[in-house]
Amino acid sequence: MSKQVISVDGQDTIVREDTAKAFRGVHWALISLAAFILITAILFFAGVIKLTADEPAVPASNRTAAEAPAGSR
Repeated sequence: MSKQVISVDGQDTIVREDTAKAFRGVHWALISLAAFILITAILFFAGVIKLTADEPAVPASNRTAAEAPAGSR
């Protein structure tokens, strides 16, 4: 089996090829999971901010007497 070098805690370690692939695979899986969570959180909070900022205005023709401005009575 061939050997490969991986960096663990700042030190280079010589390991078997399958161990090196598993080591790198775990790192890629964790990075991918973190990126997915980050993107999901950004989209979620962007949606929440948009919903709270965009309060729909009630058109004047659909207002009831209680919702009408004070000067319009």
